[in-house]
Amino acid sequence: MTCVLIMLDGLRPDAISPERTPHLTTFMQRGASTLKAQSVMPSVTLPCHTSIFYSVPPQQHGIIENIWQKPQPPAKGLVEHLYEHDKRTGFIHNWEQLRDLNSVGTLYFNFFINTGYELDGDDIIAETAIPYVQRQAFDFMFIYFASIDVAGHLHNWMSERYLAQVARVDALAGRVIHAMPETTTVIIQADHGGHEQTHGTDSPEDMTIPWMIAGPNIAKGKMLEVPVSLLDTAPTIARALGLPAAATWQGCVPTGIWDT
Repeated sequence: MTCVLIMLDGLRPDAISPERTPHLTTFMQRGASTLKAQSVMPSVTLPCHTSIFYSVPPQQHGIIENIWQKPQPPAKGLVEHLYEHDKRTGFIHNWEQLRDLNSVGTLYFNFFINTGYELDGDDIIAETAIPYVQRQAFDFMFIYFASIDVAGHLHNWMSERYLAQVARVDALAGRVIHAMPETTTVIIQADHGGHEQTHGTDSPEDMTIPWMIAGPNIAKGKMLEVPVSLLDTAPTIARALGLPAAATWQGCVPTGIWDT
């Protein structure tokens, strides 16, 4: 029983189409998804990821910009929760600030390379992830692709060059997905969207994100009608690994994901 979270930083749901993102489109058909999931305010990368891994809003964990500080009041993170249940967690990422999403000593594997600001910087993330997901050398793996967000900042969200980068990362994510055994539960999502060359506001363009899941016993081809937010990711990962949610988490498993 393994679970993988693939993060496509800065992906807007209206950038997803069968022609541009065939791998994401096929993945959605394999499982349950929504193109109306919600980010948190401020819709900025580190506050969003802290809310994903701690399942509380920024107003509670206290991180409101891309500078790390210990969540206040203390809250239990996903990695610590999995570690306490003897689960092995791995991180593969190219944005250094994500290194603090877990306490020291709780990761089984960590790969970081500083290519997050390069438009081809996600290529090595896919290459590194593939052998690990093939042999399931973990219980939970977090795989982070940065370059869609970078293209938005450089060229405007929904511009031709942004959409070209979405297509490129779709192909990379597709290679990783196809390398996984069918027994793997996979969540693919964004942390925030964007408008013009920025994000961080409460506008629908910044706040609306795709969220999708596929794997054993997941309902196939289902569009979720219930509200979904970043806070729901950690409880869903715990559920996929047969674990309860941590007591401090405020998110929940969206209704209708599992067939059984």
